[in-house]
Amino acid sequence: MKILVIAAAALLLASEVSHSFAPTTPLLSRGAGVVSSQPQFSTATDTSASTLNAAANGEEDLELTRQIIMSHIQKLGADEEGVEVDEDMLPSHNKNPDDYPANDLMIRAALGREDVERTPIWLFRQAGRHLPEYQAYKQKTGRSFLDMLSYPEDVAECTMQPVRRYNVDAAILFSDILVIAEALNIEVTMPGGVGIQVPCPLVGPADMKERVPSKEKLNKDFVNDKLGHVMESVRLIRKQMKEEGISIPLIGFSAAPWTLLFYMVGGSSKKNQHIGMEWLHSYPEASRELLDSLTTIIIEYMAEQVENGAHMLQLFEAMGMMIEQPEFNDFAMPCLKKIADELKGRYPDVPLMVFSRGASFANEELSKLGYDVITIDGSVDRATARDVVGGRTGLQGNYDPRELIAENGKNVDTVKQSAKELLTSLGAQRLIANLGEGLGGKESPELVNAFVEAIHEESENMIREAESS
Repeated sequence: MKILVIAAAALLLASEVSHSFAPTTPLLSRGAGVVSSQPQFSTATDTSASTLNAAANGEEDLELTRQIIMSHIQKLGADEEGVEVDEDMLPSHNKNPDDYPANDLMIRAALGREDVERTPIWLFRQAGRHLPEYQAYKQKTGRSFLDMLSYPEDVAECTMQPVRRYNVDAAILFSDILVIAEALNIEVTMPGGVGIQVPCPLVGPADMKERVPSKEKLNKDFVNDKLGHVMESVRLIRKQMKEEGISIPLIGFSAAPWTLLFYMVGGSSKKNQHIGMEWLHSYPEASRELLDSLTTIIIEYMAEQVENGAHMLQLFEAMGMMIEQPEFNDFAMPCLKKIADELKGRYPDVPLMVFSRGASFANEELSKLGYDVITIDGSVDRATARDVVGGRTGLQGNYDPRELIAENGKNVDTVKQSAKELLTSLGAQRLIANLGEGLGGKESPELVNAFVEAIHEESENMIREAESS
């Protein structure tokens, strides 16, 4: 977005304000320039000069003068920092320019409505265990990962850590895929070294009906009652980003219905891998009922994240490798379609990304459901990835995180080369550079940083060369 100078707006307003306006005010400190006329924002405040006359003292006078100026600046299409705001870029659900990130590369690349000047990048699990500051903070709090999720101040701090360290183009809410399961009375534990565990999984349809709230109860109020701490975290993150001058999109996310069902009935990545499929076959009607309820709460949960400040949404079908293609198409796909229909219906300008990890066979059909971005895992052949989605969506992924582990013999030069290969294979436009699998904890922050910088530098060169040819 263009950086504009708003001094001209102040000069224009000086003739409208009868009170003196100190020329040394820091509000207009960016030098000379011209502000072009833009459509008027519906959210602009109309503060009149008569209100200014009612100011009781000099401080109120100055504040009211500032309000008048900012009102007119918004009408002219610039925000308080002097950044030109194109109203057409603002999402339909929120026309407040202050809520739109100055760095909107991720949003533009995801929606695919225009080309970008460089490829944006963020990383799955960019917050967390690979960062020394995360380990130090966790030790300081004395809380486990799952415990920290109940403390918005911990969530905000952990979300902010990677965006302070790396020049990534988005932050993602520090949370877990199973918070919805916990809200539905399913206990979740994470003892060290054994992954996610559900000590008391659902044992059949009767148990499900007794323990899981009915679909009719899974509304906005239920989400705010059971998951209000997540929404408080989203608001606190946005506040912290503003205070630290980090103006990038915040991504909200959720697990997808099949993934939640898989864990809720006792499945895990290390044992009971068969139990999810067994549920589908043994209890097809109950499975559909549970998936429908999960779809309902996922929609409301993700919608509330948007309402509280998330700019983008990511849906994780993280356990796609635990379901066969016929069952995926029969049970999981209708849920994913309903989620896309509902969220894009409510928020057409909020990018919606989906990751069917370990089930790349679903990517073509997913690209037809209304998602803006299809995430590809490490198994996907980059040479055919674009053909699979057929220009209907953008792509995200699929860099191998093992390239970021120094113990694997990797260094800055190898990272630069592999980053270039990613861009060469997938193209720099309508791409969000990311991983095919989340960071596991052994990655070198130096190499992670090299990857982020290499994507930016190499994509800028590729785009510049393409424009000049």
